[in-house]
Amino acid sequence: MTIIPIAASAQTHPNLRPLNVLRDLSPVADLIETCFSSTMDQEGRQYLQEMRRSGNSFARWASRAVETTSLPLTGYVWEENGKIVGNVSLIPFRSGKKRIYLIANVAAHPDYRRRGIAWALTRRAVEHAREKNVGEIWLHVRDDNPGAFDLYRKLGFIERARRTSWQARAESGLPVQAASGIVVAGGSPADWRAQQAWLSMRYPDILSWHRGWSFHLLRPGVWNWLHRFFAVSNIRQWTALKGGELQAALAWMPNGNDESLFAAAGEESDPQALTALLLRARRDLSRFYSSVALEFPSGRFDDAIRAAGFNPLRTLIWMQATS
Repeated sequence: MTIIPIAASAQTHPNLRPLNVLRDLSPVADLIETCFSSTMDQEGRQYLQEMRRSGNSFARWASRAVETTSLPLTGYVWEENGKIVGNVSLIPFRSGKKRIYLIANVAAHPDYRRRGIAWALTRRAVEHAREKNVGEIWLHVRDDNPGAFDLYRKLGFIERARRTSWQARAESGLPVQAASGIVVAGGSPADWRAQQAWLSMRYPDILSWHRGWSFHLLRPGVWNWLHRFFAVSNIRQWTALKGGELQAALAWMPNGNDESLFAAAGEESDPQALTALLLRARRDLSRFYSSVALEFPSGRFDDAIRAAGFNPLRTLIWMQATS
C-alpha cells in the first residue's frame, strides 16, 4: 500500500491523470455510486444516469463543451492496475464576467481509502483551477462527513455557509392553525422592503452563481404583476404578521431546481410565523404539486421548519478556497 506524502506534488504522481470523457464517465459514475449510494437522493441518481448515457456520445463535441456543461467534463482520476479508484470533477460556472469552478464528486473507493488519494485529487483540482486563472474555487461537503471537512480545511478552504434542503408532502386536508397572535395573509407591497432584505440575508449573493436565485419578479409594481399574470402565474406569496408587524414571508417560485419555496425571516422574527407559512404552502399548493421543497440556512429556524412537517434531506457546508 502506497501512502502519498502530504507535501508531494499532486501533478507528478503516476497514478493521477486527467479525466478522459470518451471512456471514463461510466466507471466514474460507478465509483461515485459505490462511495455515496447510502446518501444519494433522486437528483444524484439522475445525475449518474446522465453521466452513463453521455459516456458514449461525446466523441465529436466533448472538446468544445468543457466550459459549457454541468457534466464533469474536466477533472482527474486515480487509476491503479487499470481500475479507476479515485475521482474529482471540476464543474464550471460564470457569474457576470467572473469564472468559477465547483470541485465536486471527490471520491476514493472504500478499499483504497486512508492513502491520501482524495487529498491528492482535490489538490490537483485546485492547482488546475489556478492554472486557468479561475476567479473563485468552491466545494461543498455534507455536515455528517467531518473527515472530508477537515481535509478541505487543511487544503485551504474556509466555511462560508451551511444550508439544509427540506422536503414535505403537499396535502389538501392539512389543518392549518396558526399560533396565537399570528395572522397569515397574501403578500403586500408594504412588506416588500423587509422581505427583500431578509431574502438577501437568507439567499446571499455569494452563492447565487450556483443556485440562480433571482427575486426581481416578487418586487411589487404593475409590470411585474403583468409578467407574472401572463408568463409565470403560478408564483404565490404569503406573509405572516404578529401584532400588525411582519414576521416572515414565503414565496413559491418554481425554478427548475429542487427548491421552489423561498422563505424570508429576520433575526428577531417569531419562528412560529415561518411554521404557519410553510403549513399554508403545503395545503395551498396541493392542487398542483405532490411535494414542496425548501433550502434554508441551518440554525435558528430548523425546529420551526420541522414543526411544519418538513424533513431534512441533507445539510451542505459550502467552502471557498482562500487565495
